[in-house]
Amino acid sequence: MKRSILVPAVMLALSACVGGATYAATDSAENDPLAVMSAKIDLRGAVAAAEQRVGGKASKAEYERHNGEWVYDVEVVKDRKVMDVKVDGMTGSVIAATEDKADKDDDADD
Repeated sequence: MKRSILVPAVMLALSACVGGATYAATDSAENDPLAVMSAKIDLRGAVAAAEQRVGGKASKAEYERHNGEWVYDVEVVKDRKVMDVKVDGMTGSVIAATEDKADKDDDADD
């Protein structure tokens, strides 16, 4: 009887280890929701920095890998333009702010 309980318990433990290893292997993914835990700047700080740089209002923000570094990618709208603002997740400094022509017309996103 103990053996019939032990075997499934061992199988469950092994599958958890394999699942954890699989997750660790995806650490290089472009988008990893858990990566934000390593950022020193929170989402509010990144949005504030992006809005201040562009002088508009944020409409979307995410934490993603860009050129090998984790950054906040914040879309800020100003004067009917959508600006793509990259904010360093460690320092909160704005790395780049460029017009995002792909999001200029919402009809193209459908």
